[in-house]
Parts: sequence; structure tokens; C-alpha cells
Amino acid sequence: MTLDTAAVITVSDRCARGEAEDRSGPAAVALLRQTGLTEVATYLVPDGVEPVRDVLRTALGAGARLVVTTGGTGVTPRDLTPEGTREVLEQEVPGIAEAVRQQGVAAGVPTAVLSRGLAGIARTGDGSRALVVNLPGSSGGVRDGLQVVLTLWPHVRGQLDGADH
Repeated sequence: MTLDTAAVITVSDRCARGEAEDRSGPAAVALLRQTGLTEVATYLVPDGVEPVRDVLRTALGAGARLVVTTGGTGVTPRDLTPEGTREVLEQEVPGIAEAVRQQGVAAGVPTAVLSRGLAGIARTGDGSRALVVNLPGSSGGVRDGLQVVLTLWPHVRGQLDGADH
């Protein structure tokens, strides 16, 4: 896989059961492809710590250097994406997660502050470093969050490979 391989993971019980259409995952894929990330793997899993942890390991094992999840970041009992994500992160980058929340607020969504999404660094299957970011489960939350992430991505990508500040 190339340096610019990405993965989009939709976390949703209802979508995984076929009871609802996944809109946020395809929105993320479209935005990533518009910015030149042409290799984008997609995954759909139910809510829960283990499904999230395991699919993150799968995506990272396949070489994804930018992994975004959508869904499961709120405060309901089944919103456990941050807990599953934390199990694969080597380092958290809280400023990215906070910027994603603030972008949502700036877009007129005051409930964006309820997202418990994380951002951080994890290892890929070949030992490279990757950025993992939890985004909200709405198409608007994905749009707002990726605006932050994709602005930072060129700089983060260089630093993941050891580039200087």
C-alpha cells in the first residue's frame, strides 16, 4: 500500500444489522478521495470496545496510514468507540480531537462538545506510524471533522515518518 492509504470505519449497531443506511462512512470516503487519498478501505462494525479495537487492528495491519472512524463517540451506553480506539493508540493527540469538537461548534452544532472522540498515533502492520481519529456519526460531523484532519494531514504525515518540525 502507498503512503497515502486511508481507512474509514463506520461504527453503528443499526447499520451493521442493516436497519439503517450508512451515510457518514461514504461521506468520509468521498472527502478523502477529493483530497487525493485514492486508496480508501472501508469497514462497518457494530458498536462496542472489541469490534472497534479489532477492526482498527485490521485496518492498521493492512497498512492504512490515516484511519478515521465515524460513530460511537457520544454518551449513550453503546458509544464505546473511544474505549476501543484507546486500546490501539501508542500516543494520544488531544489537540486534534479538541479541534474537531470546536469545528463542530463553529459550524453551529453546540452538541459537538459531547463527542468523546480521540485522536492519536498507532502502528501499522509494517511498523510504520499512522494517525487514527474518531469522528462523530453524522455526515455533517464527518465533514467538519475532516476539514480539521485533512488540513493537518500533510504535516502529520511528514512527522509520522520522522520529518523535522
